[in-house]
Amino acid sequence: MTVEHLNELLLICSLVLLIAVAAVRLSSRSGLPSLLIYLGIGIAIGQDGVGGVIFDNAELTQLLGYAALVVILAEGGLGTKWKEIKPALPRAAVLSTFGVAVSVGVTAAGAHYLAGLEWRQALLIGAVVSSTDAAAVFSVLRSVPLPARLTGILEAESGFNDAPVVILVVAFSTAGPAEHWYVLLGEIALELAIGAAVGLAIGWLGAYGMRHVALPASGLYPIAVMAIAVSAYAAGALAHGSGFLAVYLAAVILGNAKLPHAPATRGFAEGLGWIGQIGMFVLLGLLVTPHNLLDDIVPALLIGMILTLVARPLSVFTSLLPFRVPWQEKALLSWAGLRGAVPIVLATIPMVSDVPGSETVFNIVFVLVVVYTLIQGPTLPWLARRLQLGEGEEAADLGIESAPLERLRGHLLSTLIGPTSRMHGVEVGELRMPAGAAVTLVVRDGTSFVPSPTTVLRHGDELLVVATDPVRDAAERRLQAVSQGGKLAGWLGTGAERTGTQRRPQEGAAERGRRRGVG
Repeated sequence: MTVEHLNELLLICSLVLLIAVAAVRLSSRSGLPSLLIYLGIGIAIGQDGVGGVIFDNAELTQLLGYAALVVILAEGGLGTKWKEIKPALPRAAVLSTFGVAVSVGVTAAGAHYLAGLEWRQALLIGAVVSSTDAAAVFSVLRSVPLPARLTGILEAESGFNDAPVVILVVAFSTAGPAEHWYVLLGEIALELAIGAAVGLAIGWLGAYGMRHVALPASGLYPIAVMAIAVSAYAAGALAHGSGFLAVYLAAVILGNAKLPHAPATRGFAEGLGWIGQIGMFVLLGLLVTPHNLLDDIVPALLIGMILTLVARPLSVFTSLLPFRVPWQEKALLSWAGLRGAVPIVLATIPMVSDVPGSETVFNIVFVLVVVYTLIQGPTLPWLARRLQLGEGEEAADLGIESAPLERLRGHLLSTLIGPTSRMHGVEVGELRMPAGAAVTLVVRDGTSFVPSPTTVLRHGDELLVVATDPVRDAAERRLQAVSQGGKLAGWLGTGAERTGTQRRPQEGAAERGRRRGVG
C-alpha cells in the first residue's frame, strides 16, 4: 500500500464514520437499532451497491469481528451497575446456559424438520442465533425506562451467553462427528470457570492498581482501563477459557471500582464501542452478497419465526421456572432477545472452517437478524407499555468523578447533580460531609463561585469537593446518600448509617459551625 492509497483509505473510512454517526440520530428517532443502518452502509458500498467493492474474506471478518466484540463487551461491562445485575445473576446464568440449550435444540429441530436443512446446518444455525446481542438490545432500551431487575437480566445474559454459544459453534464446525453432549457440557463448564476466574482476578488486580497509582495525565486512565480489560480477554483465551466472559467480568469490576476519572473512562470506552460496532457491521455488510440471499429468504423467515415465537419464549419460561418472575416480565424478556453482531460474526466460523453449506448458514442468519430486528426493535417499547413495564422511575441521578492529588494526598470529587437527584434544595451545610472533606466550588449556569454553608444546591449544579485520602470513600458515599434520601439521609435510614459518617442530631449545629470556619 502506498501513501496515496492510504490517503484514499483514510478519506473513505472517515466519511463512513461520519455517515454512521449521523445515522445514530435517525435510529434513535425511529427506534431501530443502528446496526441495521451500518449493515446498509456496508451493503451500499459492496459489490451489489454503488461502491462496487468486492470483499469476500470471511477469515479477516471473523478476526476483526472478534476484536470488535472484545471492545463492545468491555464497554458494556464498564457501564454495568453491579447493584442492578447482582440480583439478576442467577436468572441470567440459567438463561445463558440452560436457556441456550433449549433455544439451540428447538431452533435446530425446526430448521431440520420444517426448513429441510441437514442436521449439521440446523445445529449450526440453532447455536449461532441463540446468542442475544447487548448492543442491539440496549440501543432500543435506552428510550424505555424498564425496572432495574429486567435491564440487569438482559445485560448480564448478553454478557454471559456469548461464551457457551461460541463453544457450540466451534464444536459443530469441526470436521468429523460431533462430540457427545456430556463432553460439550464439561467443556463449556470448564471454559466458563477458567474465563470467570481470569476475569475476576485481572479485574480486581487492575482496579487495585488503578486506585493506588497516580498517573501523570488524566488521558492515560481510560487507556490503562481498556488495556486491562483487553488483557483479561487475551489471558482467558490463552488459558483455554472463555475470553469473552473474562473481559466482561473484568470490565464490570473496573466499572464499579470507583476509579479516578471514571466518567471520562466510560466516555472513552463508549467511543471505542461505537467504532467497533460501526466497523464490524459495515464489514459484515460488505461480506454479504445481496443477490445470493434470494434463495434463503423463505428459510430464514421460517427459522426466525420458530426462534422468536417458540424457541426464545420456551427457553425464557422454562429457565425462569425456579424463580418468581411475573409472566409480564417473562413475555418482555422473550421479545427482548434481539440478535445483532454476535450471530453474524459467529456465522463466519463455519465459513472459515469450510463446512459444507456454510454460505447458506451465513445468508440465513443475515436475513434472520435483519428482518426480525426490524420487527422486534420498534415494537419493544410498545410491548413494554402494554405490559405496564415501561413506566418505572429512574434512580436518583448523581455523577461523581474523582481525580487524585498525589502530592496533597487527597482527591478532587467533581459531582454533577442530575435531574432526579434529591440533593436539589439542600444547603451545602446540610450535606454534613465527613471531617476532611469540603465543598470548595459550585458551577451553576456556566458561572463558578465559592459556596457558603447556606448556599442552596440545584439540579444541574456541579460541585467540586476536596477530600483527604482517608475520607475519600466516605465523602462519596455521603454524597450518594443525600442524592438518594435528601437532607435527612441517615436520620431516616436512607443510607448514611452505612457510610460511617453519620452524626447525632445535636452534633449538626456544631459541625456546621466548624464548616463555616473552613469555608
